[in-house]
Amino acid sequence: MINIQDLIRPTIKALKPYSSARDEFQGNSGDMVFLDANENPFENGVNRYPDPQQRTVKSLLSKIKDIPQQKILLGNGSDEVLDLIFRAFCEPNRDNIITLPPTYGMYSVLANINAIEIKSVQLDENFEPKVDEILKIADSNSKLLFLCSPNNPTGNSFKAKSIERLINGFNGIIVIDEAYIDFSKEESWASRLNEFPNLVVTQTLSKAYGMAGIRLGICYASEEIISVLNRIKPPYNVNELTQQKAISQLEQSELTQRQVSDILKERDALIGKLGTVNFISKIYPSDANFVLVKVDDATKRYNQLIEKGIVIRNRTTQPGCENCLRFTVGTSEENEKLIKTLLLISKS
Repeated sequence: MINIQDLIRPTIKALKPYSSARDEFQGNSGDMVFLDANENPFENGVNRYPDPQQRTVKSLLSKIKDIPQQKILLGNGSDEVLDLIFRAFCEPNRDNIITLPPTYGMYSVLANINAIEIKSVQLDENFEPKVDEILKIADSNSKLLFLCSPNNPTGNSFKAKSIERLINGFNGIIVIDEAYIDFSKEESWASRLNEFPNLVVTQTLSKAYGMAGIRLGICYASEEIISVLNRIKPPYNVNELTQQKAISQLEQSELTQRQVSDILKERDALIGKLGTVNFISKIYPSDANFVLVKVDDATKRYNQLIEKGIVIRNRTTQPGCENCLRFTVGTSEENEKLIKTLLLISKS
C-alpha cells in the first residue's frame, strides 16, 4: 500500500502555507464591511480579491462530475496544476519522472524547469503503453508517471487494463491527463479515485467547454493529495473573471453537450473525407477533437496549407509520428475548406 506522505518532499511537509485575508474570513459576506485586505473600496466588480478556494466553481463541478469538492483543485490552466504536482512530490536534482512519447510536451518542459530527470518509454506501434518496460525502468526516485489519455497528439485512449496495471505497479503518483476525455466514449478515471490513493486526474475547460481563453485547469485526487497541493498553490491563483466565466459555462451543460455532439459528428465526417486525399496514407483512430494522419511529406504539406490560409500542426518531429499532421476538428465550414484545400494541393 502506497503511503502518500512518504512521497511528499520534506520541505513541503514542513511548509507553513501563506494565509490570505480571504482564507482567514470565510463567512457569508452579506453586509460585512471588508477592511482586511488593503483593497480599493470602490466597487467595480473586480476590486475585491477572488475566492481563493473557488467554492462556487467547485460546487458546480462536484455536481457535474459526482466528485466531492474536497477532491478538487483548480489552477491557472492545467499547466499550473501539473507544476504544483512537480513541486509537491519531486525533489530537484534527485527525483525523476516517466513520460510516454509521443505525448504532451509540457511534462518535459516542467521537469526541466524543476530540475527533474526525465525517463521516457516510447509508446508501441499502436500508440499504447509498454507496461512491462515502464515498470522496469521505474526506480525508488521515480515520483510521477504521466499518462495522457486520450493521448495528444495521437488521439487514442489507452487500454484500461494497461492503465490499471500501471497504477497498481508504480510506486509513485500516476497522473492521467484527461484534457480530451469529454470527446471519448471511455469513462473518466476520476470515477475511481477511491480505489487508487496514488491516482491524480487532470482535466480542463479549454477543450469541450470552449473556455481556452480563461485558463482554468482541474485536478481530481484524494483529499490527502489535494490538501498538499492547496498548501503550495498561490493564494489567488484563479482570478475573479475566470471564475465568473467558468460558472456561466458550467451552468449551461446542455450547450456543452450539444457542442461536443456536433464536434464528434464533424470529426467522423472529416475522417471519412480525409480518406479521399491521395497523399494521406494513414488516418489514426481518434477519441479526441482532432485527427492525426500520416502523409507523404509533412513539412511540405504543412507549408502548402499555411500558404492557403489554414493552420494545422506538424507533428513529424515527435517519436513515432514521422510525416504526421494533426488536424483539429473545426466547424463544418472550416472542415469543408480544409478538405477542398487538401484535394486541391494533392493535384498540384
